[in-house]
Amino acid sequence: MADLSGTWLGTYWQLGIPTRFEATLLQSSNTLTGNILDDSYLGEATLIGEVMGRRIQFTKRYLTTSSTLINYSGTVNEDEDFMQGDWSIRDSDSGKWEARRSGDNLMLELRKLQEQKIPALAGGSRRGMGSAS
Repeated sequence: MADLSGTWLGTYWQLGIPTRFEATLLQSSNTLTGNILDDSYLGEATLIGEVMGRRIQFTKRYLTTSSTLINYSGTVNEDEDFMQGDWSIRDSDSGKWEARRSGDNLMLELRKLQEQKIPALAGGSRRGMGSAS
């Protein structure tokens, strides 16, 4: 199962017009929660959904502008750094979306360091800690 926790930068298209967004996702087992900030008047939204293997499905709800639920579905690539799919609002509107993992995922970087068994603070320096002579 893909691990999607972290920060993602993406775009969705509505009526052919792109809107950028930033998503912060938290995954626990196959449950996905998070926040999205659109680069438009729509602002901040919350999301809840699930991850099934490389498939993702979630519902987005804006906090300030509308309580209408927006359904997203898609797939995650093998490297777990890109996802894409479709979104829809009931039967009234739909479009495509995609997102790339941001390089600011500190938890992922920490896990990679741990896998490589490289201590984060290896060989700490004692410079500047004067010695008694």
